[in-house]
Amino acid sequence: MTIRHTRRVFLSAATMMAAAVAVTACGSPQDTASGGGETAPVKVGLVYSQSGPLASYGKQYIEGFKAGLDFATKGTGKVGDRKIELTEVDDAGDPAKAVSAAKDLIGKGAKIIAGSTSSGVALQVAPIAAQNKVLFISGPAATDAVTGANKYTFRSGRQSYQDVVTAKSFIGDATGKKVVVFAQDGAFGDANEAAVKAVIGGAGATVSSVRAPASATEFTPFASQIKAAKPDLLFVAWAGTTAPAMWQTLDQQGVLASTTVVTGLDIRASWPTFGAAGSKISFLSHYFDGASDTEAAKAAKAKIPGGTLDLFHPDGFAAAQMVVRAAQEGGDDVDKMIKALEGWQFDSIKGQMTIRPEDHALLQPMYQAKLSGSGTAYTATAQKTLTGDETAPPVTQMKG
Repeated sequence: MTIRHTRRVFLSAATMMAAAVAVTACGSPQDTASGGGETAPVKVGLVYSQSGPLASYGKQYIEGFKAGLDFATKGTGKVGDRKIELTEVDDAGDPAKAVSAAKDLIGKGAKIIAGSTSSGVALQVAPIAAQNKVLFISGPAATDAVTGANKYTFRSGRQSYQDVVTAKSFIGDATGKKVVVFAQDGAFGDANEAAVKAVIGGAGATVSSVRAPASATEFTPFASQIKAAKPDLLFVAWAGTTAPAMWQTLDQQGVLASTTVVTGLDIRASWPTFGAAGSKISFLSHYFDGASDTEAAKAAKAKIPGGTLDLFHPDGFAAAQMVVRAAQEGGDDVDKMIKALEGWQFDSIKGQMTIRPEDHALLQPMYQAKLSGSGTAYTATAQKTLTGDETAPPVTQMKG
């Protein structure tokens, strides 16, 4: 478990030469005093994937977080007179490591834990937050189960339901429509098929599936099954190294030309896997560079290395905004932090975000997107932006 400990300090030369800050009146949330006579920092633990299979997601998350912290604090890295002190821990996508790290950070005084690149991690850290009565802001983890997990748990990214509702938007009224889910056997495929049946099937469509073994390398038989079904919408949920061959086969067998094919747009580095098929696919998208032109997006682009935003930069950015809001309004009182976040509307990279008070779902814009260009130099453009209300998941009863 790798720990990187930093203090986010943004001080002018004049401030650095100034005398130590005097302790102010007791009781102010922003001015909790330490025994040494200095204003105590706001301790925030960031537990996310610095290594492991989701390391690229984690990298975007932390870049977004630091850009968001700069934006939310106007470059000071402080809330009032209190520095935001970050302790970063690598969970490598391992729930056991994440739980251990969260407990350690809580033991060292952190009242706020953020991160969780992996859904499996988020579902294990959420109960720890409730047991220890600290604030937990989950990140890129998309599992719907994070919403409503307990009153201490929030999320700074989207959830799977919002993805599937965006996919549904490509066929409009689903009543009487035929939808086929093409996915690999296993938990990932099961989850996607269940979500499509619940969301699009629940809206009146007939949903069936074509499933392939994870080990499959020949996809012509599956393409034939899909064409025979004559769906109005083909929803593809695929992961792994066989993706280029799968897309090439669907294209060569005429599937992409015979129906609307929808899949999720992953990080920019994955776009070449679509090959020549990329421009023929309709994408549901959480975010891509250029999807929005907000002040927050402009600020993030100025801070992100390379100046190009990607899929999970908004999750980190929003998390930092939520951390600052919680500390400003609640100090070290977690119940006050929760009240400050519930129902809060704020402008972030994607636009207006709303934290639904009933279950802490994060209502946010989602996108229909298309790719143009070639597999090595694709450009994404937004075809339609769906509002937070249009993609809002059903209210979930808070579990704790």
